[in-house]
Amino acid sequence: MDFASLFRFLEDLQKNNHKEWMDVNRKRYHTVRNSFVQWLDVLDTKLVTIDPEYYPTPGKKGINRINNNLLFHPNKPVYKDHFGAGLDQKTKQGDFYIEIGISQCLLAGGYWRPESKILGSIREAIDYNGQELVKILNKKSFKDTFGNLYPDDGMLKSAPKGYTADHEHIDLLKHKTFAVIHEFTKEDVLKDNFTEQVIEVYKEMLPFRRYLRQAVTV
Repeated sequence: MDFASLFRFLEDLQKNNHKEWMDVNRKRYHTVRNSFVQWLDVLDTKLVTIDPEYYPTPGKKGINRINNNLLFHPNKPVYKDHFGAGLDQKTKQGDFYIEIGISQCLLAGGYWRPESKILGSIREAIDYNGQELVKILNKKSFKDTFGNLYPDDGMLKSAPKGYTADHEHIDLLKHKTFAVIHEFTKEDVLKDNFTEQVIEVYKEMLPFRRYLRQAVTV
């Protein structure tokens, strides 16, 4: 994957963020997009060998539209400043997200404000065995890679229904989002071993994702 070409395209697009420019450069866009899809396919194949529970997701299925949804966000530019994709898409929730762009490059995994049934299952798992999640989150290599859980502004101010304020894991139970993020620099992405870097981050994320998988399937 020629990520340098991807960055150059996105930089030019942000200077000319309108349909007329995109129409003229449509062939260039598809060349970059197809290359990114092929890279996702390679990554997808590698992740299958690492994680037996990983759900194969071809790049063409996982890649997101580059158009912003102006119906719901009319003040946003016509086109995004990144290419993004969600892999491991069995249920469209709890996937493994990849974003390569001008503003940021990142990997993320977990559940972003899941539906109430899934959120309830995660909280039940924390109530039953929250210490295991705490152990995962506090592991030094995990903290070095991800820091803490994603700081969701929608976090509850008080204990969720059915749990007491003095619960051992009340801080975790208040979360509405259970996800972690690892950011890369542009220089990281341009290195020859970027795919291997992504795989190493995925491996570090696996215990966290397995805990959540078990929580929502048991």
